[in-house]
Amino acid sequence: MKEKMKLTPLEKSWILYDIGNSAFILLVTTLIPIYFNALSSAAGLDESKYLAYWGYAGSVATLLVAFIGPICGTLADQKGYKKPIFLLAMMLGALGCAALGTAWSWLSFLVIFVIARVGYNSANVFYDAMLPEVATPERMDRVSSLGYAFGYIGSVIPFVLCLVLVLLHDSFGLTQSAAMIASFLITTVWWAACTVPLLRRYKQTAYVEATPHPVAETFRQLGRTFREVRHQKHIFIYLLSFFFFIDGVYTIIDMATAYGTALGLDSTGLLLALLLTQVVAFPCAIIFGRLSVKFDTGLLIKVCIAAYTGITLFAVFLMSLWQFWLLAVLVGMFQGGIQALSRSYLGKIIPAERSGEYYGLMDICGKGASFLGTTLVAVVSQLTAGRTLNVFGLELQNESLAVGTLVIIFILGFLVFCKADKLNKARITP
Repeated sequence: MKEKMKLTPLEKSWILYDIGNSAFILLVTTLIPIYFNALSSAAGLDESKYLAYWGYAGSVATLLVAFIGPICGTLADQKGYKKPIFLLAMMLGALGCAALGTAWSWLSFLVIFVIARVGYNSANVFYDAMLPEVATPERMDRVSSLGYAFGYIGSVIPFVLCLVLVLLHDSFGLTQSAAMIASFLITTVWWAACTVPLLRRYKQTAYVEATPHPVAETFRQLGRTFREVRHQKHIFIYLLSFFFFIDGVYTIIDMATAYGTALGLDSTGLLLALLLTQVVAFPCAIIFGRLSVKFDTGLLIKVCIAAYTGITLFAVFLMSLWQFWLLAVLVGMFQGGIQALSRSYLGKIIPAERSGEYYGLMDICGKGASFLGTTLVAVVSQLTAGRTLNVFGLELQNESLAVGTLVIIFILGFLVFCKADKLNKARITP
């Protein structure tokens, strides 16, 4: 049994990439929003506009990837294309991260951020699509969970170094801007270094034969996939449910620091709390991977969605820093589980040789959902600027009202996933 559970070199390399790119997304959810807040404040933007513009930037990035992902994913399914396209997307993201330090205004910073985020998200489409080739169906849940788990804890290493540079920049004789530029470069180098083993070991084993006109065939195949998925109800309903429940998850990840900052919470406390999220998420993602061996994956996803619904309700009434710390712990408990299991759940119900197409469609759902969530929070925040609501004797800020809208999306995701899981169980039951 021990030998059976031992990770292969390819599985280890695949997991290592998660450690690399997670350093960028940790920076995105912690230091980058605070740095953008400093740039926007210097330009005279108020807190409501800061939160709104940050949300809009995330929405633009997700819309671009929702368009690019399926096209490139379908192209990547052709023989010999997946690794080169993955490398190009990763380089766009990593170099974009390094270029953030060259921004001269809040607007230029947002433009560069969108480019880096597009590269990061696009690379993830091809990375996720490698999973059916990296692990067998019975190992997917565990390998996927370990990817997220070690991504959470591994990304802490460069982040702690960046955090020390930013918080103690005076001790190193640096300005805060210089410390942030160094942080962008550290993250870029870490991301690139963790990618090398995967590039060396991964060989595309599941593919469709390349055609003389690969781009034209990509669009034809994508059209066929869209037509087919409507008739494959078990996949279509699952992707629809994923659209809803992952919306809330991604929005909470993307907007957490911006939300806390808009509420006026201490920035150092916010950063340390989100660092705690990474630490808590590490063992919890591993636990979910092990639970998937004993319990049904669908049941575990339902538990995660229900937990996130409760977490969102708690976030609405967030008033102080200690509550944000508790929120960080709760998010860490379920974040890795729902992301890892939803990724491997799809891998089990699709043909491996067309993984790029279907993970591209999954990315449409994920990024489209993230667009909906961040836009919803941004719009509600802007429309209710300056307004408060008294609930149970508590005076809620307009930002809290905006976050509260995510509860509806989680409930929809739960109901639709129950239907999808029922269909998939019916398919495998003789």
